[in-house]
Amino acid sequence: MTKVHMAPVPRSSVVTYRDDGVLARGMGLLVAGQLPPLPPAIAGAFVTGVMLFLGVAGADGPSVFAPAVALLLAGPGSSHAHDGRLDWLVPPILRLTEYGFIACVGFAWDVPKVLLFALLGAMLFHHYDVVYRCRQHVYPPAWLASAGLGWEGRMLLIAMGVLLGVVTAVFALAALYLVALFCWESITCWLAAPRSGVEAADLGGLD
Repeated sequence: MTKVHMAPVPRSSVVTYRDDGVLARGMGLLVAGQLPPLPPAIAGAFVTGVMLFLGVAGADGPSVFAPAVALLLAGPGSSHAHDGRLDWLVPPILRLTEYGFIACVGFAWDVPKVLLFALLGAMLFHHYDVVYRCRQHVYPPAWLASAGLGWEGRMLLIAMGVLLGVVTAVFALAALYLVALFCWESITCWLAAPRSGVEAADLGGLD
């Protein structure tokens, strides 16, 4: 069972809300926190939005990767402390762009709505759960973002499904995997959490 006290206290809740995967965190290491996170996130989201508006989500070649690659502009900002006045905007920008990309691909390729909603629902549940946990000082384990692929990993996975012509299968497998992962981890974490909010807060400060 997941031990709540084993999860380290994050250096910033905003950074935790980003839900960066291995690739984005690796890009962040290259700049060692010296790049402000908000401008590249806005730039990446804007370029991604323009490409989605132009119908790139319905392309069947390598160009379908372009929106995900564009949003990787936000990757190097992952190592920043996100302590700027408006840096709290970065996670919502990443969420809306990721959800928008996945929804556009799903509609463009006639993915069954149940699979599309299941995938988006798994992600929405996870992101809400992380925000609520941080507010209760019951922090998610460090491995969870990597296991969940991160926003960039999920976008690249969906794009790969388009390129290989197996969009529906990738949506189904991704939805099944993420629902199982996020629900299992959340349930075991909350079962291991102290029932007292004061005790939870105390545990959050032990590491």
